[in-house]
Amino acid sequence: MSKIFLIFSIVFFVMWILTSFGSNLPLLGKLGRLPGDIHFNVSNFSFYFPLGTSILLSILLTVVLRLISRI
Repeated sequence: MSKIFLIFSIVFFVMWILTSFGSNLPLLGKLGRLPGDIHFNVSNFSFYFPLGTSILLSILLTVVLRLISRI
């Protein structure tokens, strides 16, 4: 139980750091504007679906969680 709590604490801390300072970092500043992201603007309506960002984050989280599960 303590191992799970430690992992979640580290994940939430990293997420806080990335959301606070991520726009200043060169790679994370472009995270919401990847080529696969869908964005429509029609007069007073705006639709944004981060498909490319979601796929990239899914792959990264899968790799990280598989590495953590081997420990």
